[in-house]
Amino acid sequence: MALAAGSVAALFFVLPLAGLLWRAPWGSVVSDLGEPDVRKALRLSLEASLSATVVCLAFGLPLAWVLARMEFPGRRFLRALTVLPMVLPPVVGGIALIYAFGRRGIVGQYLDQWFDIRFAFTKKGVILAEAFVAMPFLVVTAEAAFRSLDRSFEDAARTLGASRWTVFRRVTLPLAGPALGAGAVLCWARALGEFGATITFAGNFPGTTQTMPLAVYLSLESSRPETAIVLSLVLLLVSLAVLVGLRDRWLGVS
Repeated sequence: MALAAGSVAALFFVLPLAGLLWRAPWGSVVSDLGEPDVRKALRLSLEASLSATVVCLAFGLPLAWVLARMEFPGRRFLRALTVLPMVLPPVVGGIALIYAFGRRGIVGQYLDQWFDIRFAFTKKGVILAEAFVAMPFLVVTAEAAFRSLDRSFEDAARTLGASRWTVFRRVTLPLAGPALGAGAVLCWARALGEFGATITFAGNFPGTTQTMPLAVYLSLESSRPETAIVLSLVLLLVSLAVLVGLRDRWLGVS
């Protein structure tokens, strides 16, 4: 009974992927990927997702360290807010970003008036939306890594006169490096596949804010399913490579 139920569940995941591979226009993959709009979407996706990952590393690592090592009132609430984008509908996240960083948003209006900085419907908005959705994956992984470290090495470095920054840079980060690398890759993959928050906050303008997931949507809307399938295959291969590469981090297997 368990084997039969498990087989049905496996087919539930395998069949959609098999259907995508079956309908893939293998003869025109190269030409489809060579189209100008597709190349622009690919380039923008790579640039935006990598930039979003850098933003997540710059701000997510300190936040993860604070959550893992410091006791303060409201820490649980802060942790809940940090992981909220993981369960929040992406479109809702996009709307929230509009009212926070849009031209009339809480912060966006002052960025526009004082510094002439605009996020909504720009490439910067794509990066911001992807970072908003992807950062929780890095923070959760990094916090777990910081919590699981043997602090005796850090204590030994402190007794030898090393500063807190030196201990963090020379001891903590190297010890947590593998887990942090896995979190960064997972964060990048999530940013690469982001759709809802991006299209809501940054729009879907070819060559400007149109990433690969948005190009898939536009291709389907424009009756170009072949191009949509090719781009879907690219995202599928990237996601599969990430999952296979990080499987030992989640399951403890090789």
